[in-house]
Amino acid sequence: MSRLQERLVHGLRVVIDRDQCVGFGDCVKEAPEGFRLDDETVATFLNPHAVERERLLRACDACPVDAITVYDEQGRQLVPSGSTP
Repeated sequence: MSRLQERLVHGLRVVIDRDQCVGFGDCVKEAPEGFRLDDETVATFLNPHAVERERLLRACDACPVDAITVYDEQGRQLVPSGSTP
């Protein structure tokens, strides 16, 4: 059973796959007001609305294991970028 967390932020659907996260914390380094590592050292949302859209995208894209996926208003995947089908 996958542990997904999802938020709608700035018109983006941001999904954290908590099973895939290994706790590097790159999202936290990029946007500490938006994300934090919980007691399990797994990424979770803090206040992603406090992060401007472009920096939020950078923070999500910083994940080295692609545990954060971002979709735009039309459902197109923006992050991870450069994925091959």
